[in-house]
Amino acid sequence: MTQTVPVPLWLLAIVLLFAGVTFASHFLFPSVRWFFRRRMERAVARLNLRLTRPIQPFKLATRHDTIQRLIYDPAITAAVVEHARAEGIPENVAFEQARRHAREIVPSFSATVYFSIGTRLARWIARSLYRVRVGAFDRDQLERIDPDATVIFVMNHRSNMDYLLVTYLVAGASALSYAVGEWARVWPLSWLIRAMGAYYIRRRSLGLLYRRVLARYVQMATAAGVTQAVFPEGGLSLTGRIAPARLGILSYIVEDYRPGGRDVIFVPVALNYDRVIEDRFLVAADAAGVRRFRPPLGVMLRALLVHLWQRITRRFVRFGTATVSFGAPLSLASYLTEARASPTEALAAEVMARLARVTPVLGVPLICRLVLKQPGLTRAGLQDAVRATLIALAAQGVAVPRRSAAQVTDDALAMLRGRGVLAQGAAIAVKPGEEALLRYYAASIAHHFAADGAGNGR
Repeated sequence: MTQTVPVPLWLLAIVLLFAGVTFASHFLFPSVRWFFRRRMERAVARLNLRLTRPIQPFKLATRHDTIQRLIYDPAITAAVVEHARAEGIPENVAFEQARRHAREIVPSFSATVYFSIGTRLARWIARSLYRVRVGAFDRDQLERIDPDATVIFVMNHRSNMDYLLVTYLVAGASALSYAVGEWARVWPLSWLIRAMGAYYIRRRSLGLLYRRVLARYVQMATAAGVTQAVFPEGGLSLTGRIAPARLGILSYIVEDYRPGGRDVIFVPVALNYDRVIEDRFLVAADAAGVRRFRPPLGVMLRALLVHLWQRITRRFVRFGTATVSFGAPLSLASYLTEARASPTEALAAEVMARLARVTPVLGVPLICRLVLKQPGLTRAGLQDAVRATLIALAAQGVAVPRRSAAQVTDDALAMLRGRGVLAQGAAIAVKPGEEALLRYYAASIAHHFAADGAGNGR
């Protein structure tokens, strides 16, 4: 038993490696994980003291635990059995498909990443690119929301900047859980998106089992009180208009609600910009009739280099104003007290109508509308039209710029001329081929003018 046994050096290295891995996995790693987990829990407890809506335990659970809870949920096990029977496959194969769907959907939230990196980065990017303003905002209404209710921010989708803008503005209230599309699955962006608490949604469904897994995750998060942000239009607006809501996520929430349970409060959030970074790609996609669009890598790199050079030489001028308005909250519990034939459709229409009412009017969209409606205006004539329009809109309760009509007119004209959209001269004229871009911006506020017969953005 005490004899020396000679072994090759490579075999000794393998034995020591396996011994080290075994020691770490059984003794070191659990202790390290426990240590950091305790530090995270204490940090979150301190953070929750200053948040209006504290981070819920469901959001703080490990990703593995959430996946396990999801795939073993009775609704999912029933869906697995049904899927196996319909497809003629073994139940264990169907179960693995459900597990893959769950792994793709479920995020891996990190409070440290969200509040130490995400919100600070969102704030820096938003404020470096835009003058960020809050339009309609009834503080008393929002503060009266039941603290135990689940809040769902329902937003129009103008730009990928929407995520950063709203994350920055509500950072003092809660951590948002976004529903994001396939664009966010690109590494290393995917890691950051998951750590920020976002969950993936495939726009093109993978079948009934996938929809069941997605629906159950949304329902579990809602029942647990997780604050969420959704874009019911289903994607970026290609026309500039607010599109009717798709019922996917809203239907999951409404169908799972039970009277007497935790209330769900829908808060409409309307965003608008003087300049949407992706505007030309969106206009081109609309003209081509193709929903999917991907800017060429060369174009993106060139734009990034130009932007960096402008920053270095201090010649960068911000992209105007980005404004966010908050509409009147809608309680699901109160809304469902009245019997309706199609409650989800009715609720979606009501939330989107409230969102449209608080859509802010900005300088560039307003100038685009007036230039298209009244060709040949001089600057003085345009300024008079801007002043009259702002007075009329303010009287209706619409969020409008706080600056004077002269400032609004000059800033918007400078932006549009700087981009080569308007021609130089005494009379304001649109350069050939740029009408579609003006219509895109004008359409974002066209619904405020529907009564005058010009609601089409022209």
